[in-house]
Amino acid sequence: MSALAEILLAEIASSGPIPFRSFMERALYDLAHGYYASGRAAIGRRGDYLTSVSVGPLFGRLLATQFEEMWELLDRPSLFEVVEQGANTGDFAHDVLSAAQASPDFFAALHYRIVEPFAVNVVRQRERLAGFADQVNWHASLEDLPSFTGVHFSNELLDALPVHRVLFRNGCWKEQYVGADAGKLCWTEGPLSTPDLLPFLMHLPEVEGYATEINRDAPTWLKAVARRLERGYVLIADYGFSRGDYYLPERTEGTLTCYQQQRRCEDCLASPGDQDLTAHVEFTTLAECAAQAGLTLAGFTDQHHFLAALGRYVFPDVTDPSQLTPERRKAMRAFATLMHPTLMGRGFQFLSLAKSAPALLRGYQLAADPRKTHQPQISLPVDRISWTPFD
Repeated sequence: MSALAEILLAEIASSGPIPFRSFMERALYDLAHGYYASGRAAIGRRGDYLTSVSVGPLFGRLLATQFEEMWELLDRPSLFEVVEQGANTGDFAHDVLSAAQASPDFFAALHYRIVEPFAVNVVRQRERLAGFADQVNWHASLEDLPSFTGVHFSNELLDALPVHRVLFRNGCWKEQYVGADAGKLCWTEGPLSTPDLLPFLMHLPEVEGYATEINRDAPTWLKAVARRLERGYVLIADYGFSRGDYYLPERTEGTLTCYQQQRRCEDCLASPGDQDLTAHVEFTTLAECAAQAGLTLAGFTDQHHFLAALGRYVFPDVTDPSQLTPERRKAMRAFATLMHPTLMGRGFQFLSLAKSAPALLRGYQLAADPRKTHQPQISLPVDRISWTPFD
């Protein structure tokens, strides 16, 4: 049993069950024992799970080409800021800044800001980015972030926001709580913890026993980002679905998942603080929120199509594979991993939003339906954002 589990059991014994959202927030972000806040998160091939960044520097190199195009589309401002949230060890920032050096004018305009609330991560990031110290600033929260022109980028940030769990039982919606039984954390049911959940329930199928997640924090987060963006883009990379696919009637257990040592764990209540907790992103609600916040849809497609479009600017045509250098072969293997439909290529989505900026981004040149990914305005019904099929 983890140290945080013992603490939660004592609190529940004293005060009663807590909403799963509260449990997930403590499990990930408790300053002393949370998986992320305490620095316990282990990412990469030897960690609990793999990310696009941990595949190698190619991901940052590819995204640097997209950031440079955004700078060009904004008429090459003298200060172009990349704001990253969820930077972990700072590897992505290092990869982007390193790649940008190949374009001296862009590199001279580029400034990097990291939104990082946890001191243990700031220490790691400062060490990793020591060679770019003059071009990087840190902010403890979005509230501390000044207005900026450029792009806010996040990779696997929203899937780690705490979610509510709801359940349709006996003709009505209930919320799932975390309680205690026989000295162990367990699931229990109760009334909705907040009326703020009611608008989300309108889109859910009323199927007996149907359980799923509701992320109330993601729209609030996006509005906060939009307030600080003067001109430019918000680029969100994460795994998830449109609303119609997320809340399919047959998806009766939702998407809540936990990972430890490269394995998917069965019990999401076991060992809080020692394992990752995650839920897929529901992108349609984000797009609707974006419209309310003054952002326009600039693109939505899967990672395979997005990176394939950027890859054309990174990899020249190869007529004789035998002439590839070892370094280029390594990069091509990384590219294949990032693109593979059963690994990251199909499950991860890229949602781009624009503010006072052109919407035709090169990352969406290979999207299956450009009419859906290049709309200058959005007024979304339930399923306007649709799954982009793998070709």
